[in-house]
Amino acid sequence: MQIHAYLTFAGNCREAMTFYKRCLGGELSFQTVGDSAFSGIMPANMKNYVLHATLRNDFLVMMASDMVGDDGLVKGNTISLMVNCKSEKEAVRCYEYLSKGGIATNPLNVNLWGALFGNLTDRYGNNWLIVYQPERVMVT
Repeated sequence: MQIHAYLTFAGNCREAMTFYKRCLGGELSFQTVGDSAFSGIMPANMKNYVLHATLRNDFLVMMASDMVGDDGLVKGNTISLMVNCKSEKEAVRCYEYLSKGGIATNPLNVNLWGALFGNLTDRYGNNWLIVYQPERVMVT
């Protein structure tokens, strides 16, 4: 079993996912409403909306869409995306990139259990947890 993040946007999915690709790397693909079987039944102004996007790299699969339900887009703090980094350098880079234009709510610091940890809200209102846990050296 795997769990993947799925984000919903209101017309700016392509922009946001392109931003995340610049921050996190990986391969990004899009399917628009106009390129789908729904093309003929959707309003013309929705043809360029992203029906489904996927960003994949060695450590994550993030999916997204512009397809908002009837209630509209409601942003909150009920979900965060955690990025487990392979190095301190990678954690610092992710934190710096993702926080640009957003809010650096908790800068990267070594926490009580020895991990480099920080959290932020990006420019699209999504919450991120960035962590790097160096391997512990066992002393005998």
